[in-house]
Amino acid sequence: MVTKLTFGFTLLASAFFYFSNTNSDFSSKTNYITRIKQQQTPLHKSMARGKEVYTDFCIQCHLANGKGNGTTFPPLDGSNWLKSKITESIHAVKYGQKGEIVVNQKKFNSIMPPMGLSDEEIADVMNYVLNSWSNKSTKMITTKDVALVKP
Repeated sequence: MVTKLTFGFTLLASAFFYFSNTNSDFSSKTNYITRIKQQQTPLHKSMARGKEVYTDFCIQCHLANGKGNGTTFPPLDGSNWLKSKITESIHAVKYGQKGEIVVNQKKFNSIMPPMGLSDEEIADVMNYVLNSWSNKSTKMITTKDVALVKP
């Protein structure tokens, strides 16, 4: 009991002295975190924005794990359709999707309405989806790629 009490007091005192030390270089720690954020690649920045778009517009149907519901909404995680049909995938996000598609040898025939997203939001969410869960893409989708996709 005394040992635990002594240890607790020592830990508390150490924390007090650490955080009250006016010579601690807090600003250099903050600068380090800022440098890390600045060193993110354009793909990482796009994916971070895309995650927000996915959460706002896609998660309701395709779920947080990207697996869809297996009947109405196709999976995005491990989707052969998504990986092999990038232009069609961009088109689906940009203009909506209706009619039958085959994803991982399973037929899906539902309607995905257009979301009203900007080209940047579409590129960002595509980058997020193409690099999330088990998906890994070697090509970054750009706003130029999205702009080239027409109805």
